[in-house]
Amino acid sequence: MSGRIRAIHVASAQGAPMDRVDRVEAVAGRGLEGDRYFASEGTFADREGCDLTLIESEALEAVERDYDIPLEPGVHRRNLTTEGVALNRLVGERFRIGAVLCEGIELCEPCSYLESHLEKQGVREALVHRGGLRARILEGGTVTDRTRVERV
Repeated sequence: MSGRIRAIHVASAQGAPMDRVDRVEAVAGRGLEGDRYFASEGTFADREGCDLTLIESEALEAVERDYDIPLEPGVHRRNLTTEGVALNRLVGERFRIGAVLCEGIELCEPCSYLESHLEKQGVREALVHRGGLRARILEGGTVTDRTRVERV
């Protein structure tokens, strides 16, 4: 498995819009600098392993194709959009995003918050089992778009 980061998004506070950034510092046990989870402020801040969330660009394309629901960049509320990475297979596995060592914790299944936030009926159903991955950051470093993602 080898893919890459296609986009990076952070939100400064719970409910704040996701901002696209070109690079971000990933800090072990904390998250991405500038993101709500780094400051322990997100909806799932009390959940173990929410340092980082990822979603496949291919899943977003499938949601638009299969459900006619276009999801603009960042509205999915995940930090990293990947390309060429089967995220569901990384649950319980270690992987690298460039120099950053991560461990997949659980699938990031869509929640009612996402659907209400987007005000798009059917988004929750469309993202079931393709809503991404929650991961723990074990070793930090810098992430940029185009950074390689590889299983360890």
